[in-house]
Amino acid sequence: MHKGIIQALAAAILFGISTPMAKALTGATSPLILAGLLYLGSGLGLATWRGLRRLSGKPADATPLLRQDFPWLAGAVLAGGILAPALLMWGLQFTQGSTASLLLNLEGVLTALLAWFVFHENFDRRIALGMLLIVTAGALLSWQQVPIFGVAWGVLAIIGACLFWAIDNNLTRKISASDASQIAMIKGLAAGITNLSLGIAIGGQLPTAGVIAAAGVLGLFGYGISLVLFVLALRNLGSARTAAYFSIAPFAGAALALPLLGETPGALFWPATVLMGIGVWLHFSERHEHSHTHEPMQHAHRHTHDEHHQHPHDFPWDGHEAHTHEHVHAPITHSHHHFPDMHHRHRH
Repeated sequence: MHKGIIQALAAAILFGISTPMAKALTGATSPLILAGLLYLGSGLGLATWRGLRRLSGKPADATPLLRQDFPWLAGAVLAGGILAPALLMWGLQFTQGSTASLLLNLEGVLTALLAWFVFHENFDRRIALGMLLIVTAGALLSWQQVPIFGVAWGVLAIIGACLFWAIDNNLTRKISASDASQIAMIKGLAAGITNLSLGIAIGGQLPTAGVIAAAGVLGLFGYGISLVLFVLALRNLGSARTAAYFSIAPFAGAALALPLLGETPGALFWPATVLMGIGVWLHFSERHEHSHTHEPMQHAHRHTHDEHHQHPHDFPWDGHEAHTHEHVHAPITHSHHHFPDMHHRHRH
């Protein structure tokens, strides 16, 4: 199995099971403070890991962020680190955890739509059909949550969170060749400090030490480590495909929400699950292969000397792989199965 798929699936499972766990914490504090604690746990945990790694003397295995990367990172932090989690925490107060978990599949759909029509990533009818099934399933779940009178504000808030995460995903793809743990750490610290400060400023109170600790640990795994894996998958699969594989996250969350929260799914829950399952399978079974040309490119990332990396070194090299350095790609035309990763962002 392609390593990018494994990274995306692992990221999905970690994030998916964090949703019903976060739902269990929503009554302990305000949505903004809870979102801040989750992201702060992510940022502080990754900062600690990076600090211990540096103290151990281990060499860096990834390219740090460059100055030109920070505008993309700032947009990603605002959309996915501040606005999206605040909307999600607010929406979880009014929506069943299992339903909210499945609604998060819309993040993948919106990510793909932005990737296709704004960032011009390629797609075919099979992928489009899969996304259509996921949208239909999300619509069923939304209809199930509409009250007799009024608007399903919880559902709308979760959909809004999905939109902002979709923007975040496509912006992060632009810098995915850089150090994934550094990206996730900065996003966690910036989003955590901002949400926590806003939550306290509008009158929110910090929860008990136990809740703070639980939110921190949950944030490290469900947001921090998950995000590191997600960035690596973006690097290897592109935005739309990563989002497609990430679509299993709501299934993991829903499977945990039912026993953890003691919820009883509504009549439309299982048909929606079947539709989402078929949509995800269509993505899993996709195969994209054709003759394509690689344009000259210069960048830096961790790599081995495969068919895409045949270059000389302007420094003494001991033959150890994988390694990280700036290198130039010469033009090459060939045909093989591929994803729109950092080396396959060509026209069709």
